[in-house]
Amino acid sequence: MGHRPKNASLDLSAVPLFPLPNVVLFPHVILPLHIFEERYKQMTADALAGPRQIAMALLKPGWEKDYYQRPVIEPVVCVGTIVSHEMMPDGKYNFLLQGHTRAEVVREVKGKPYRVAELKPLAETKVSEKDLSPLRDRLQAVFDNGTFLATDIGRQLRQLLWTPLPTDAIADLIACRLLDDPALKQTLLEETDIVRRVDRIVTAFEAIHPQLSPPPYGMSRPNLN
Repeated sequence: MGHRPKNASLDLSAVPLFPLPNVVLFPHVILPLHIFEERYKQMTADALAGPRQIAMALLKPGWEKDYYQRPVIEPVVCVGTIVSHEMMPDGKYNFLLQGHTRAEVVREVKGKPYRVAELKPLAETKVSEKDLSPLRDRLQAVFDNGTFLATDIGRQLRQLLWTPLPTDAIADLIACRLLDDPALKQTLLEETDIVRRVDRIVTAFEAIHPQLSPPPYGMSRPNLN
């Protein structure tokens, strides 16, 4: 199979990094964030004054001892765009970050109180909806059982299967919203073979059925525009 670069024309030469434990962002997903640390308040202000891009990075285990310096992060991140924000009187921010690009860290760039990196979009295998149709059918079968339809997020995601939204995008939404294990989610973020990635997401989704409970963060309705 060939490969296709995602957002190859996007300038990723100096993107702010926002490393967090236990949070993995995926393309298409909207993540609500509350910003209170001084360095990240500056990061947000700078992003809003520029292209509004921030890359979410997962901290590797052991980050606690070095949190205020440069703890080690996973090498693959998800770049997102701030789609709405609110600045509070004390200078803190609330904003919604919509993921759009899987990327790998090429090198970190110094000069800011927060971390900045040069990133490279990941190239993904080409795939057609026909290739993914059996996996979409498996997703529909899990939802049709009815267990997930008892929750708002389950109903929202089930409805997406009736829209033209690509199957890999729906799978990413399911991975971010309905899978709990950050390490698993990170490996799914890093997977560039789309068929293999969607299959892994569907298999993980089937495995947790019917014990699933949505994660506590990121419950905003997906913005599909």
